[in-house]
Amino acid sequence: ISTQTHKQMSIVAGSKSRPDSEWREILTPMQFRVLRHKATEPRGTGEYDDFYEEGVYACAGCGTDLYTSAMKFNCGCGWPGFWDTIEGAVTTEADEDGFRTEILCTACEGHLGHRFEGENFGNPKDQRDCVNSASLVFKPAAAAGEDA
Repeated sequence: ISTQTHKQMSIVAGSKSRPDSEWREILTPMQFRVLRHKATEPRGTGEYDDFYEEGVYACAGCGTDLYTSAMKFNCGCGWPGFWDTIEGAVTTEADEDGFRTEILCTACEGHLGHRFEGENFGNPKDQRDCVNSASLVFKPAAAAGEDA
């Protein structure tokens, strides 16, 4: 899966937002805490940390494609690490702690994790999106379709 060939359709910020009552119905308790209340799953417990199948990682809340498997790398931090995103799929904003950069699904504004830069992992962008597995669903390459 090429990082260049997977193009997301134009994503409108907040276009897939819902009230908390609806999120509670469709998300697991952990997904709800992470995506809607910016919680962090415990280090090393997420199902996608040590997972390297071919496919696409989508938002667990709204299904928007966020990352391809070609963008994932073993960063050893205890959460899945990605060095790039599908164009327009992830938004950043300053974290409330004043130090980190929060990453959000552009479409539903769900919390994904945090972005770190300048860590010298040797990837083309010198950045790492540290993502909670609970905020993701994986679509295998065979099921992801032609544009994955």
